[in-house]
Amino acid sequence: MPVTTQIKDNSIIAYLSGEIDQHSSKTIRDEIDLCIKSVPNLSSLTLDFKSVTFMDSSGVGLVMGRYRLAEIVGCSLILTNLPPHIKRVMKLSGIEKIAKIN
Repeated sequence: MPVTTQIKDNSIIAYLSGEIDQHSSKTIRDEIDLCIKSVPNLSSLTLDFKSVTFMDSSGVGLVMGRYRLAEIVGCSLILTNLPPHIKRVMKLSGIEKIAKIN
């Protein structure tokens, strides 16, 4: 499974793993969105990239879409444990302007 989620209080942590590409991003997106919709008064969504080995532009789209949904439900988006090559892609795409990068 490319994503596992953990709910703590009013926060979600989504642990991403493996490759994030056009084939896996739909599964990841659906799982995270289902989780977001199930938590009332959600305060934050954290995407943990520690176990991600590869990411193409689908990963940027995945993050942007989760940002839009987080904005609708009124929670913050946090990206954490980004490997250097993925952190660089996120910064180049401007995501650090809309999400906190740890």
